[in-house]
Amino acid sequence: MSNESLKVRLLLPAVLVLFTASGFAGLIYESIWSHYLKLFLGHAAYAQTLVLAIFMGGMALGAWAASRVSARWRDLLLAYAIVEALIGFAALAFHSIFVAATAFAFDHVIPALGSPAAVYVFKWALAGALILPQSVLLGMTFPLLTGGVLRARAGASGYAIAMLYFTNSLGAALGVLTSGFYLIATVGLPGTLVAAAILNLVVAVGVILLPRPRGEQAPAAPPSPSAGGAVPQLRLLLAVAALTGLSSFMYEIGWIRMLALVLGGSTLAFELMLSAFILGLAFGGLWVRRRIDAARDTVRLLGIVQVAMGLAALATLPVYGEVFQVMKFTVQALARTEGGYALFNVISHGIAMSIMFPAAFCAGMTLPLITASLLRAGAGERAIGQVYAANTAGAIVGVIVAVHLGLPLLGLKGLIVAGAAVDLALGVALLRLQPGRRLGGAIAAAVSLAAVGLAVFAVQLDAHRMASGVFRLGTLLNPARDKVLLQIDGKTATVSVTAEGDALSLRSNGKSDAAIRPLGKDPVHDEVTMTLLGALPQFLAPQAKRVANIGFGTGISTHVLLASDRFEVVDSVEIEPAIVTAAAAYFRPRNDRAFDDPRSHIHFDDAKTYFSAQHARYDVIVSEPSNPWVSGVATLFSTEFYRDIKRHLADDGLLFQWVQIYEMSPELLATVVAAVHANFADYELWLANHGDMVIVASPRGRVPRPDAAALANPRLRAELERIQIRNLDDLLFHRVAGREALGAFFATFGVQANSDFFPVLDLEAPRARFMRLQTEDLSHLLASGFPSLELFDAPDRPRADPLRMTPGSRFWLRPASYVPQAVAVHEYLLSGNQAVLGKVPSSLSGELVLLRASLVECRLRAPPATLRDSLVEIGGLINERLTRPQRDRLWALLRNGRCPDGADKSVRDWLELYAAISSADAPRMVRLSQAILTPGSSAPRDVFSVALAANMSGQILLRDPAAAMRAFNTYRTFVTGAAPGWQPVFRFLIGQTSR
Repeated sequence: MSNESLKVRLLLPAVLVLFTASGFAGLIYESIWSHYLKLFLGHAAYAQTLVLAIFMGGMALGAWAASRVSARWRDLLLAYAIVEALIGFAALAFHSIFVAATAFAFDHVIPALGSPAAVYVFKWALAGALILPQSVLLGMTFPLLTGGVLRARAGASGYAIAMLYFTNSLGAALGVLTSGFYLIATVGLPGTLVAAAILNLVVAVGVILLPRPRGEQAPAAPPSPSAGGAVPQLRLLLAVAALTGLSSFMYEIGWIRMLALVLGGSTLAFELMLSAFILGLAFGGLWVRRRIDAARDTVRLLGIVQVAMGLAALATLPVYGEVFQVMKFTVQALARTEGGYALFNVISHGIAMSIMFPAAFCAGMTLPLITASLLRAGAGERAIGQVYAANTAGAIVGVIVAVHLGLPLLGLKGLIVAGAAVDLALGVALLRLQPGRRLGGAIAAAVSLAAVGLAVFAVQLDAHRMASGVFRLGTLLNPARDKVLLQIDGKTATVSVTAEGDALSLRSNGKSDAAIRPLGKDPVHDEVTMTLLGALPQFLAPQAKRVANIGFGTGISTHVLLASDRFEVVDSVEIEPAIVTAAAAYFRPRNDRAFDDPRSHIHFDDAKTYFSAQHARYDVIVSEPSNPWVSGVATLFSTEFYRDIKRHLADDGLLFQWVQIYEMSPELLATVVAAVHANFADYELWLANHGDMVIVASPRGRVPRPDAAALANPRLRAELERIQIRNLDDLLFHRVAGREALGAFFATFGVQANSDFFPVLDLEAPRARFMRLQTEDLSHLLASGFPSLELFDAPDRPRADPLRMTPGSRFWLRPASYVPQAVAVHEYLLSGNQAVLGKVPSSLSGELVLLRASLVECRLRAPPATLRDSLVEIGGLINERLTRPQRDRLWALLRNGRCPDGADKSVRDWLELYAAISSADAPRMVRLSQAILTPGSSAPRDVFSVALAANMSGQILLRDPAAAMRAFNTYRTFVTGAAPGWQPVFRFLIGQTSR
């Protein structure tokens, strides 16, 4: 074999390897640039589509430009290498340019613009300037490399085109998965860009070093076109390329929405869907690689493929209903472990493949077939760029049509049917145009009409399954018991209203965003959260005038906010209009003021976009978005968001941020608190219920004390009555602690603040959801038996007085069960009234009787160890639940008795220790606990834990954190195995040592 023949033979395999790497980097760019630009433009539906339009528009422009100039370039492989290098260098500089440009825009340009319209025009112009040049370069790569390969390899052009398309698409599919599941989590958005840039530069060097066959240096002479110089069917085939691009992206948008109801709407789920779609394209190109050159009539083959694609797309509709059952079984069967989560993602990818792969497989054949058909007709290498540009331009139109017209007007099923109708019509037209093959065209037309008719009239998407959120708990709504009252396919989500028993639920992409029960029934947890979010600003910011609310939901939070007569404006920002439509139709009269009060204004926009276009500053901003595992939502919990939102708060303004603590690990919660901590001078944490938390943050001063005057408002009192808040103590019971106590605690987790550029919350929240993690730390700190929060919270912060709290069940807060017990303890120890013993568990009543009988009434002699254990059981309840005057009175009663049992030194030491803890007497806490902390102690672990916690707390209060850590390290083995609630306490105390 000659040297030239060897070069020709080795060229294509080498190029295929390099082009796989190029595709790998290219899809990383699409994903990462979308992440970046959404940070600037927002996550509204039009923003998502226009980001894609800029990217794909640049691709189309680059392909068209390559088609115009490639014939004049002698060495297309060298030109391709230069383009790859330019892409890499641009990626290396992108992060710095983006940060500088957007900061300048927010700080100087946007505030100076006179109208929201001018702001939007400027933002889109800047967005285009940031990614359009690189997008143009990316669009040039396929035509240039393909042209270069075809010049060097005579014959079998269809095989080469299909293989290049396959390898580039395969690399893209792998790039999506690697970026989403590894690179972003490991090195963040900037590091992922650098990794892709290095890959581009390696590809550029690799192509330059490829041995060139001599024939590559000049364009190959194309076959002579038909008479008159026109290329037969050029316009027809370019139109097919554009229309099949349109239909393919109608499918992709529709399938992503459909699958979000099955897999969940997380960023990682979207990556799995995109990978499945691109893999279909890739293997379609692989399958057709040899058949192109063997086919006598590639246009006829294209017609058959178009019909097959339309039929495969229609087939996804009946298949769709069954994948819910697959997901139900998957969620129920898998263990809630790391391995189970990995398998969950593998199965999710398989489900996405079952829906997307068949039609995408056909779509992957279309571009190679169209390009090969034009090359056969004599169009020359220029056709490569023309086809790529036409297909990409059609895809842009497909995205815009699908999101802004198809979903709102046709719904999910209608969108898929419309896309299939386009492909079926194209296939029938191509088959009927072939001379002598009219019968085949007629048969295809009949089959197509029958398939469309069946899809329209015989296939119905199951609303109950679609509204179930099966990806969370592995359950489906029961049509015999549950009703789907409304289902709307909005631009950003499919919104449903369901009636499940006596609860009415608002669902977005199958996930319940909020639920309520009728008045007169116990409230569900969501009602407590929504009511508290609307009420807290009226207590903590009574002088506020202007209020903004991020996330309309059911409208109840806005409704409660408008109970205040002092608020002059309440602007609610909601991304999805269908949410407001559903709230207006089914949640009245519970949200009437949100719609009827003239002070209420509803804006359909992304929160970041809305605020960036506003010149107004607010006294209060309430942020109640969706769950942070939902794609894009985690940016509303990022350090950049909190930094920017301060621009829109008045000097004495307050932010009220909802955060879920269900399906959330302590580490992930710590990333959110760290982001708040870095941007606000002060903050407090309030628990709405055992699954929802509210962070109240002040950008400049202290968070104010609650003003009880708000309770004079009868409209607010009526709202609070439902969640049993009738006085200030009822409200204060929801408060956990402030920055002084909790900032150091969350710092012990050692996590970085959630950031737009290092989106740990976005990537890890789906894992926490699957594993059903629950952040119990705050509940443990509130009910551990040791008052750690009170000891280290700001001393001027008020605490709830259980004796003044409204009696009643507060089942939504786990520590609430201790309130009636504390009240009973207080009354019984002081009075001996046995009637109150019925209000506490029998085990606790026995401990109370033992304590009073042994230490106050002197009618019982108990063993010292038994008395000590009873004291520890009751002492924690006293010190955690009662106010200082109340507990000091009890400790004085128990310490000053003259009973013989009280004279035992071990019992006396414990009485003195609890009294010292109650009064935060640090020297006594250290001295008394040290006497108890003896290595040979036989005390139970929980008893020993109290003494160690007291010793550490005393040392910290004495400003000797090193001594506190020495005590912990000395005695930590003795508390290993203590009740789980003690672990957060010691973590909390360790955190205080670093303050």
